[in-house]
Amino acid sequence: MRKRELYNKCSERLSQAYPEAATELHFSSPYQLLCAVMLSAQCTDKRVNMVTPALFEAFPTVHDMAAATPEQIFPYIKSVSYPNSKADHLAGMARMVCDRFDGRIPDTMEEMTSLPGVGRKTANVMLAVAFNGQAMPVDTHVFRLSHRIGLVPKRCTTPLSVEKELVKYFPKELLSRAHHWLILHGRYVCTARTPKCANCCLNDICLRDFD
Repeated sequence: MRKRELYNKCSERLSQAYPEAATELHFSSPYQLLCAVMLSAQCTDKRVNMVTPALFEAFPTVHDMAAATPEQIFPYIKSVSYPNSKADHLAGMARMVCDRFDGRIPDTMEEMTSLPGVGRKTANVMLAVAFNGQAMPVDTHVFRLSHRIGLVPKRCTTPLSVEKELVKYFPKELLSRAHHWLILHGRYVCTARTPKCANCCLNDICLRDFD
């Protein structure tokens, strides 16, 4: 099967399987989403959604968080992975947003990745979800599925190389939706240890590369 045909079939089938695909993080503003995405690194969305209500009640605006110390933030996020470094990053991010961007969450890749604790994946999530842009954030699910299905070659060994390959073949207008399709499919069907191949809508076109 040619690469373009594989992408077209994946798009068609995953769009039917996940017609309402969207982030599972709970948020009501770009500030809240940025905090949630930063907390979600190597942590489940379910766990993040458990801690953010109290966090946002304590620090309802980026200005409130900017006025806090990491030690004040830590108790609210202590159950997520790497809470000490994430508390430092949240405090640093909020201060920089207030000092450099007048309290406005920036909306460009360059500006967002200048914030403490904000890498390319987090910035891409913000572009795709908070600012309704077209971007392809590559997390562990997207990275794993892209190789397993055969969307990217084995030479794509970094998140950035996977992102570039996916951006090359998915239509631009589908990028953000495709990101959610791959995440949800990886979370609930094509899981890391025990993929549910018998129930997979991509069963007959998947490369099944489990390396």
